[in-house]
Amino acid sequence: MSSTTKEFQHIVRIAGTDLDGTLKLNYALANIKGIGIPLANAMTRKANIKPETRVGYLTDIDVQTLEDIITNPPKHGLPPWILNRNKDIQTGKDLHLTGADLTLTTKTDIEEMKNAKSWRGYRHAYGLRVRGQRTRTTGRSGKALGVKKKDLIKREGAPT
Repeated sequence: MSSTTKEFQHIVRIAGTDLDGTLKLNYALANIKGIGIPLANAMTRKANIKPETRVGYLTDIDVQTLEDIITNPPKHGLPPWILNRNKDIQTGKDLHLTGADLTLTTKTDIEEMKNAKSWRGYRHAYGLRVRGQRTRTTGRSGKALGVKKKDLIKREGAPT
């Protein structure tokens, strides 16, 4: 259990991210890239820390316990469906990536889809919607489509 006898810290570093010490633990953990509020709730339960605890009052032991759970959640009994990388392509294991590792792996996956010339890779390469969204009426930012009035006047006035 966490003790509140320790001096308050305004910034606490957990998993390579500086967290605001005034936030409640679950919301502060959600500021780490790759961790959402449901996963943060599960992690605080496994660490036996109250979710209402402010991050600035965590002891060093609590911070080490949380970092251990963040780096290897399956070892601590978290279910595989809550992790963000089930059955990794290279290793075949259930992983949970955070921070720069998550960003790099996502970029690598997109490049592999592009090189394989899969449908999703094609959509990524051309800047189109990937997950089956409508494109008839939405997603029209970027290059203008249609006929410009000046071009139309030039074509009508020019001899053919």
